[in-house]
Amino acid sequence: METTRTPLSVTAIVCAFNEEQTISGVVRTLIGAKEVDEVIIINDGSTDATSAKLKGFTNNSKVRIIEFPHNRGKGFAMAEGIEKAQNEILLFVDADLLNFEERYVPLLLRPLLDGKADMVIGHPTENVLDKKLNPFKPLAGERAVFKKDVLPLTETIRASGYGVETLINLSCTAQNKRVEYVWLWGLVHPIKFHKHSVKTATHNYWREIYQISKSILVNYSLILLIICNAIGKIYGQS
Repeated sequence: METTRTPLSVTAIVCAFNEEQTISGVVRTLIGAKEVDEVIIINDGSTDATSAKLKGFTNNSKVRIIEFPHNRGKGFAMAEGIEKAQNEILLFVDADLLNFEERYVPLLLRPLLDGKADMVIGHPTENVLDKKLNPFKPLAGERAVFKKDVLPLTETIRASGYGVETLINLSCTAQNKRVEYVWLWGLVHPIKFHKHSVKTATHNYWREIYQISKSILVNYSLILLIICNAIGKIYGQS
């Protein structure tokens, strides 16, 4: 007798810091996506009009808004969303996306819903060269994971800052999780130089590099496990 798979429910998590220009569009798209059951927005101490923009969604039954009095960092905000999420699948979406449409949501979720992947990473892709040459696709913020896989990492994620995607990648690889990449054609993730002054953007980039590097060094045990797994596969095939 064939068993029927129980539909999995989805929480979308959006962490925002000074994203007044784009936050409304991102949230509106997630609300409209039929695959998403809950939308959690963490306003990470924004000093612009982000909070005012979010007030327009306070009466929506799908939406939960968490306000931090001051900036705590991306990892801290994501950890808060993970803990508060009520559903089995978590969909992380950056707050500064342009052209974010409902059609991208099933692309990110389908491999998990069909049992074909344990994590899906979506990469904003504007052209063929971007797809073939961009070295940063594993660090994209658009990703879907099972809550059970990241909940044990919550405290480590909280302290990881911009190294959070690196941490999640290391954890999934160390556990031999199935990772799938999808290309989100037409989606734009603006670079920092388009959003800030050269001085501010440069400072932010160096801060990201530092936090990503720190995440790699601090989680050396995961790297050792990845190496051991790779060696095991080599000897297993010989």
